[in-house]
Amino acid sequence: MARSLETTLGSLRLKNPVIAGAGEHLMTASGIRAAVDAGASVVVAKSFNESEAARDQLDRTDYALIDSNFQRLPWDFSPPRDATLACRSGLTRVSFDEWLETIVTLDREAAKSDCIVAANIILADLDAAVDMARKVEQAGVRLLEFNFGTPYGDEAGGAVSTERATDRVTEIVSAVTSQIDIPVWAKITGQSENVTSLVRAAQDGGADCTVLMGRYMGLVPDLDTMAPLLDTYLGIGGAWSLPLTCYWLSRTRKTLGPDVPLIAINGGRSGHDVARFMLAGAHAAELCTAVMTGGFRVIEDAVTELSSYLDKQDRDAAQIIGLAADRVKTFQELPLRPGFWEGFVPPETLSDL
Repeated sequence: MARSLETTLGSLRLKNPVIAGAGEHLMTASGIRAAVDAGASVVVAKSFNESEAARDQLDRTDYALIDSNFQRLPWDFSPPRDATLACRSGLTRVSFDEWLETIVTLDREAAKSDCIVAANIILADLDAAVDMARKVEQAGVRLLEFNFGTPYGDEAGGAVSTERATDRVTEIVSAVTSQIDIPVWAKITGQSENVTSLVRAAQDGGADCTVLMGRYMGLVPDLDTMAPLLDTYLGIGGAWSLPLTCYWLSRTRKTLGPDVPLIAINGGRSGHDVARFMLAGAHAAELCTAVMTGGFRVIEDAVTELSSYLDKQDRDAAQIIGLAADRVKTFQELPLRPGFWEGFVPPETLSDL
């Protein structure tokens, strides 16, 4: 018998843990419908805020896939698993009313497929964000993701925000959650020395769930031109970041307890990766880059692969949450193995032993 894919995030029951994370591929109604049809439990529509600078940035965007040698790959929607996305992003140019009307319409459609289409507000001005959050709820949208963890905050001139101070995180989350009753998912940055403290701060502000964590900022020098790839600093994400996300999921679970709902993002490329995130403590996972670069079939394949994994393990999705995180040993608990290191160094290192 097939095992259950259902998972619970606060007051929400999701049909499966595979969420389509916000990106340019979810900027249009057709893109959102494609994600719904592919089987995602939640589709987070492309972010919106009031900043004209954020919309202007859409016309300055650029994207590159690079391999492990930092060479550009073709954008052919069949990237190798180890491809890294380097990009700068921007927000949709439509009006707020048009953006919201699209989400309302699509969320009603998605409900027939046991799916939620969520609004995503990205922070610039807090008063404007609160006002938009109220209008999102009043329009009938069932879920809001509040993103203040974009990687671009330090470079975007106030168009978006990367919040790292815990008191500020609590303040801005509380400003939104105190005004609306629909669930609020807080999306935080990974560019912090203590991601767990940001999760705690978001919870203290009333977030129903925390999404961790946003892409990192990077610079890729091109050896031929001796200039930066795409001419500037870039948001960087790839499969290599999965262990980093899993580390913070595990540390957060250990510090805050197993009942704090967490959503993983950054590094997931498949259903097996969704399982890895859940074993590390996530209740669900957002796939973004993998879908943008690989097409909407990535969602369908991830749901199928996760289902097969659960059947093989004879466990429901909810039963694997945190299993690996709860088995992490401290360095002091690991067995002593004198001389074991000698098998992992070049022979010359040992010549005088």
